[in-house]
Amino acid sequence: METARRIASVSEYYFSKKLREVRELASQGHPIINMGIGSPDLAPPDAVVEALQKGLSHAGAHKYQSYQGLPELRQAMADFYQNQYGVGLNPDNQILPLMGSKEGIMHISMAFLNPGDQVLIPNPGYPTYSSVTRLVEAEGVYYDLDAQHDWLPDLDALSEKDLSKVKLMWVNYPHMPTGAHGNKSLFLKLAAFAKAHDILVINDNPYSFVLNDTPESLLVSDPKMSHVMELNSLSKAFNMAGWRVGMLSGSADNIAHVLKVKSNMDSGMFYGLQQGAIAALQQPQAWFDGINAIYQKRRERVWELATLLGCTFDRQTAGMFVWAQLPEGSPDSETFINKVLHEQYVFITPGTIFGSAGAGYIRFSLCVSVEQLEEAISRWNH
Repeated sequence: METARRIASVSEYYFSKKLREVRELASQGHPIINMGIGSPDLAPPDAVVEALQKGLSHAGAHKYQSYQGLPELRQAMADFYQNQYGVGLNPDNQILPLMGSKEGIMHISMAFLNPGDQVLIPNPGYPTYSSVTRLVEAEGVYYDLDAQHDWLPDLDALSEKDLSKVKLMWVNYPHMPTGAHGNKSLFLKLAAFAKAHDILVINDNPYSFVLNDTPESLLVSDPKMSHVMELNSLSKAFNMAGWRVGMLSGSADNIAHVLKVKSNMDSGMFYGLQQGAIAALQQPQAWFDGINAIYQKRRERVWELATLLGCTFDRQTAGMFVWAQLPEGSPDSETFINKVLHEQYVFITPGTIFGSAGAGYIRFSLCVSVEQLEEAISRWNH
């Protein structure tokens, strides 16, 4: 049977393919240290697990749940945005809980894009922005980010281009993979740019609280939220990647458009997960201080390893990765990481999977214990 044409526009996700190779090496007895994927290895808060367990015995736990999530979950999300970002949201119609923010990328694209519409996508950037754009038969228009400009978009240069077909723009600050910080000045410029060109700008914001002292939200830049939306997630901030809990915030009208898609795609989030998410969103600052103390120790070891490899990197970054430039004369990043994988049994992500602007870079994950990092360092020292 012939498949849909849209399938030909995408390939299997890099990590889906590469991790099979990594698992095969491990099954052969090789001592693999996986520094490739950003899957938190730390436990979520105790209160989160307790809330999930308690939720299992609730009378309605095993029934279909609301497409919009529990009212108390939306209220917890609104309180979280108010307390952490200073953004006021109406929990009734300006917040939509998601089964992970990754699904939100698809829902937003399906709600706003027609075939042939254009989408501004960061290069380097999260590969899913590109693949989803192709799946909905829209066209990706890439805007390059570079170290010279602190990995921030050049909005003046973009404004000089023909943007008449552009409907959406993806931004992601703190930025993955580079760890570049966003700030209020950038977000104000983005909101003005969006209004001037009638573009919906979405900030994908899961790294606000990882090694970052100044959490920021794009939503502060446009109180009416007519041209901005924001995705957020509990995966990285609360070590709940496998729980698949995220959220989308924006104007009531734009949330309603996305809900039309989402309500036809799933039948609500499991009750126990929602209760766990509520408990996570109510965690005090001490929770973030604790996990960041661990990540800081790990990052220092990764810096040591990257230095051993001859790489250069910026120490003033956020998020759970270290983005490092390979030394002059190195092979391309995919050849480099394959050599490291098969000779030292350490898996590192090549920068090229994030776009052409990732050429010459590699990305280390901090989701690895200090002991494993020290073992990786010892392999190079010997």
